[in-house]
Amino acid sequence: MTLELTDDGFLGGRLKILQPKTGYRAATDPVFLAAAVAARPGQLVLELGCGAGVALACLLVRLPVRASGLEVQQDYADLARQNMARNDLSAEIITGDIAKMPIALRAQSFDHVMMNPPFFRKSQHMPPENSGKSTAFIEGDLGLEGWILAGLKRLKPLGRLTIIHRAERLDAILRALDGVGDIHILPLAARQGREAGRVLVQARKGGAGPLRLLAPLVLHKGESHGQDGDDFSPEVGGILRRGNALVISGR
Repeated sequence: MTLELTDDGFLGGRLKILQPKTGYRAATDPVFLAAAVAARPGQLVLELGCGAGVALACLLVRLPVRASGLEVQQDYADLARQNMARNDLSAEIITGDIAKMPIALRAQSFDHVMMNPPFFRKSQHMPPENSGKSTAFIEGDLGLEGWILAGLKRLKPLGRLTIIHRAERLDAILRALDGVGDIHILPLAARQGREAGRVLVQARKGGAGPLRLLAPLVLHKGESHGQDGDDFSPEVGGILRRGNALVISGR
């Protein structure tokens, strides 16, 4: 099957990313995810469910890490490889299922694992705006907790797992992280006084620190959109346009 593609700019145009015109399309979530990974140069980073490679590309622009991505859908995995090449970035993209972890990944341990899992459970109906879109939106049999447990297995001792998801699934995230320490939760709210729609959660395998619920990161200035163009806060603009880091642990 030949996909109809768009060529989209990320990080203020520094990245040019091919992605399907319909189906799962990356927006700001993978950019925030990559910004929150506090890796050091040379460390090993794995993304589970890497899609067309946006989060990995954003991370590699900021940090010279050794990156790998796992993607179950062949078309997206091929796009991720193509996007790495066209942006002069290097990452190993493996086509495979998280529920049947490929041998190449089972043989490795990583300093960081990041993920942006499917948003909807099998029992849920997707909102109308997502109707008919890719199954990348729907959790498989593994479920959200299974994704997190698979990520924890791939971490080195004291390695960090970073996940972005809908705020309403925070309960499932914390259940999966039972017994894991140094959990930091950063709510993402569209505007001051609004409920958080997303959460970024970071935890350290074998860590002993307490859970910390951080003050929300407010994405937009003002109570409503009242100008042409975007109205991101300066911190958020730096993340989305320049690839700045988003510090969660120790924030």
